[in-house]
Amino acid sequence: MNEEQGIRVAVPCRACLSGEDLDWLGGGRSVSLALDLPTTVEVVPAGTPGARPPAEDGWPEQVWTFLGERLPGVHGPAPAVRVSSEAPSASGLSSSTALIVALFRAFARSAGTPDGVPVPDASVVQWAYEFEFARFNGGGMDHLAVAEGGALLIDGRESGLPLVRERLELPEDWGVVVVDSGTRKNTADHIRTVRAQLAAGDPALAAYRAEADRASEAAWAALRGHDHEALGAAMSRAHAAMRDFQGMSTPLLEELRALALHAAGLPLKLSGAGGGGSLVGVCPSAELPGVVARLADALRGPFPGARVIPARAAPGSRSARTGERVGVSAD
Repeated sequence: MNEEQGIRVAVPCRACLSGEDLDWLGGGRSVSLALDLPTTVEVVPAGTPGARPPAEDGWPEQVWTFLGERLPGVHGPAPAVRVSSEAPSASGLSSSTALIVALFRAFARSAGTPDGVPVPDASVVQWAYEFEFARFNGGGMDHLAVAEGGALLIDGRESGLPLVRERLELPEDWGVVVVDSGTRKNTADHIRTVRAQLAAGDPALAAYRAEADRASEAAWAALRGHDHEALGAAMSRAHAAMRDFQGMSTPLLEELRALALHAAGLPLKLSGAGGGGSLVGVCPSAELPGVVARLADALRGPFPGARVIPARAAPGSRSARTGERVGVSAD
């Protein structure tokens, strides 16, 4: 392993347009969209300004140790890395999963294999999912979303990575608006709560699964039909299911949604679960600057902790375009 190689890996974040939790509850569909707000990991020489040295309680060291059980070229302490991210942390945009996938990709490249053949990205993503599942007991939508890019229709599974049913690129003339509420979410507590509901056969959870799956069907039809107004309606339906059946929203998030609709005519949906984080909306690219300006102006007084982030969809990865697909259904 040569730390001077200058290995640099950038991984997009993801917005969930519909179907939170359905990726691991099973029996339902989710719709994800990769956003070009990347998390970047660089393998750098020790002592590089801004580098993170190895730490036993940190993710770089834990990922390196995990890989050491699978790749013969991984040994000794983890290399120093420099990390940056354009996505707000703990905001429902899977920046933590993006970091984990980026670490796995960067370390797998730096270690190499005995025969010099690159580690397949499908293996890297599978390992990243297993690594994160062992710590948080969640699903695999985030790993597939940030690895594949584009928009994905995902069939949930009760265990293991879910299946990618279909994949699309967001129309080039659409833009994405992220409203970061400035409040952090707690996904771990949320997952524990939902798993308890599942074990108890909670009817509210069953109702949520059914309604969220219908919202995902409508969202995917809107994406296929290039109908951003229908997509906004489907995302609003998905948000209502999150709020009304599962209590995933908060009064602050509802105020931000109302403000966005009033000030800019933009329907927003909470992305991710855990009682905080970011809201996302889609509008024509030509309208994006005006929408962002109106929202920023409306937020400035009553919501000083919130911010508006214009974003683009992240296109599909090279592996997705050339056939090395992760978690794709053979049907």
